[in-house]
Amino acid sequence: MAPVPLGCSLPPQTLYLRTQQQPHKFSDAVCCCASTASTPQQGLSKSRSSNTESTVVAGVSLKPIVVNGDPPTSVSAPGRRIIAVGDLHGDLDKARYALQMAGILSSDGQDLWIGGQTVLVQLGDILDRGEDEIAILSLLKSLNIQAKLNGGAVFQVNGNHETMNVEGDFRYVDSGGFDECADFLEHLEICDHNWEEAFVGWAGVSKRWKEDRKVQQNSWGPWNLVKRQKGVIARSVLLRPGGPLASELARHAVVLKVNDWIFCHGGLLPHHVEYGIERINREVSYWMEGLGTEDDYPQIPFIATRGYDSVVWSRLYSRDTSDLEDYQINQIESILRETLQAVGAKAMVVGHTPQVTGVNCDFNCSIWRIDVGMSSGVLDSRPEVLEIREGRARAIRSKRDVHSELQVVDYT
Repeated sequence: MAPVPLGCSLPPQTLYLRTQQQPHKFSDAVCCCASTASTPQQGLSKSRSSNTESTVVAGVSLKPIVVNGDPPTSVSAPGRRIIAVGDLHGDLDKARYALQMAGILSSDGQDLWIGGQTVLVQLGDILDRGEDEIAILSLLKSLNIQAKLNGGAVFQVNGNHETMNVEGDFRYVDSGGFDECADFLEHLEICDHNWEEAFVGWAGVSKRWKEDRKVQQNSWGPWNLVKRQKGVIARSVLLRPGGPLASELARHAVVLKVNDWIFCHGGLLPHHVEYGIERINREVSYWMEGLGTEDDYPQIPFIATRGYDSVVWSRLYSRDTSDLEDYQINQIESILRETLQAVGAKAMVVGHTPQVTGVNCDFNCSIWRIDVGMSSGVLDSRPEVLEIREGRARAIRSKRDVHSELQVVDYT
C-alpha cells in the first residue's frame, strides 16, 4: 500500500478559488479535508427559466449558462467561447498540454482553471490505451468545479471506449490502466470512501502513487502478477454498471447540443434523432448506473453503444472522401444536412477516428473532426483543439496559432 501522505487532500486549486458574494449551493460541491471558504456557482442553471440574471465576470456581462436534461442534452451558453477536445486515451501529459494550449488550464502545475467563462467540451475516449485515465477524469471534474465559479463550464461526452469498459470489455486497457485502478481503490480507502474527495483529488496525487508503484515493481518481480490481478478486479469494481466510476460516467451525455453545435463521439444520424437524443442519453445513463431492467430500459442501449451506425461507433462523417464516388459524397452530405436540420444545429463536432492531417472540416465546414490521435497510445501526435466563437470555428495547433477562422454553413 502506498504511504498515507498520498491520500485524501484535494488538489491545491480547490483551496484558492476566489470567493464570491451571495454564495449558492451547487451539485458538484466538494467536501474538502481543509476548511475552505464558500464556493458558489455562478452563471449556471439547470432550468430554462429559473435563472435569467446576467453573469458579470471580469467586467463582462453574459447571460447564465442553462443546462437542460440529466445527463445534459442541450446547453444554452450565450456569448461563450467554446473549446472542444478530442480523444485523450489515458495520456494525462497530452491532455494538460492541449488544455494549456487552449488557454483554459494554468501551466504552473497547479491545474487551475484560467478559461474564465469558456465552455469546454471533451468528446470521449478518455479510457483505454494509456495509464492515466482516472487522473484525466479527475482533472476535468476539478476544472468543472472551478469553471462554474467563473461563469464557464466543462462537459464530457461518452465515447465507445467508455461504453466498452462498462460492458466489461477490457481488450484495449493499458497495463498501467489496470495499475491505476488498483491504486485508486487504495486511495479511496485512505479517504474513508469519500468518493467526491478522492476522485477530485486524484489528478493531484496520482503521479506519486505511480512512482511508488514502479519502485515496488522493480524491487520485487513476483508482485507484478499479483498487482495485475488486483488491477483487473479493481477495474471491474469501478466500471461495472452501478460501480462508482461507471456512475460518474453516467453523468455525461452521449449527444450534447451547445448553442447550435452538436457534439458526439462517432456521429449523429437521422434515426438517432428520430429515436430521441434525450432518450438516448437517459438510457445510457441508466444502464451505466445499473438502474435499467428489461421492463424499463434495455440492459445495453444498442442504438447508442453498439453497431457500426450507433452514436459512439459511427464513422460515416469521418471517412476519407478521396476514394469515394461523387454520389456517395453527396449522400453523406445529405444525411448530415438532414440530421442538422432535425436538431436545429449549424454544425457537428466528432472524435473517434484519428485524423492524420489534424483537426479538419468538410461539407462546407458543417462537420468538424477533432480526434488527432494525440495520446502516446495512439498516434502520439501533436495536440490540437477546436475553438468556436460566435458561430465561427478554427483549429488551435499551438500556443501561437494564427490560423484564420472558418465560417460554418447554416443549414437551418
